[in-house]
Amino acid sequence: MDDPTATVLALLGLAGLAAGFVDAVVGGGGLIQLPALLLGMPSAPPVQILATNKVAAISGTTVSAATYYRRIRPDPRTFLPLMLFAFAGSAAGAAVASQIPRSAFEPIVLVALVVVGAYVLLKPELGEQTALRFSGHRHLVAAMGTGLAIGFYDGALGPGTGSFFVITLVGLMGYSFLEASAKAKLANWATNLAAILVFAPQGAIVWKVALVMAVCNIVGGYLGARTAVARGARFVRVFFIVVVSAFIVRIGGDVFGLWT
Repeated sequence: MDDPTATVLALLGLAGLAAGFVDAVVGGGGLIQLPALLLGMPSAPPVQILATNKVAAISGTTVSAATYYRRIRPDPRTFLPLMLFAFAGSAAGAAVASQIPRSAFEPIVLVALVVVGAYVLLKPELGEQTALRFSGHRHLVAAMGTGLAIGFYDGALGPGTGSFFVITLVGLMGYSFLEASAKAKLANWATNLAAILVFAPQGAIVWKVALVMAVCNIVGGYLGARTAVARGARFVRVFFIVVVSAFIVRIGGDVFGLWT
């Protein structure tokens, strides 16, 4: 691929900042970073795009996960199995990522976002407070299944992973949006790490771009996590709906050729 110019690097850094903030609040920062990388690195193969995005993403996720952990103190009986199985699923997904054509990214993500956005919008009481739907063994199985399935998606494709973790923890398991965001950050950190461990030996990471976006993602992640904790679950829900709606319009326009 061609070496990115200073202007391209600056714009990618700005995308990383915005992605870090959005990802820390509701997840889905990859839906900002990945399109930016596709535009900024037009000659790069999909595996390089995914790998470079992961390095930037894990940087911001580390900061936001630490911020959530200090302030929310999520239950380790949920987030530890969630992280473990998310790690395993992501490693498996990353191993097959190079087999997925670039054209398959956006239609898959668009369908998932429409389903998720409609579900949250039509259930206004969803995620206002924690009301767990499972206990004991069933809760553990739900956490492990969530981690494995979404982890595989993150390793193979990636965009929207944090949002999918949040909505599954809220809709399936009964957590509030704020608690779900805290656990989603920890799980997303594990999926990013697993994917990097698979991608790095392949030489797929474009380090010059990755490091610029990583620094910006850290700043965005810190600001986003502090904002979410201060504003509470209601703010996170509203922000979630706004962000998902924007993603649907943006990606839907690409899929149906409205922006060409």
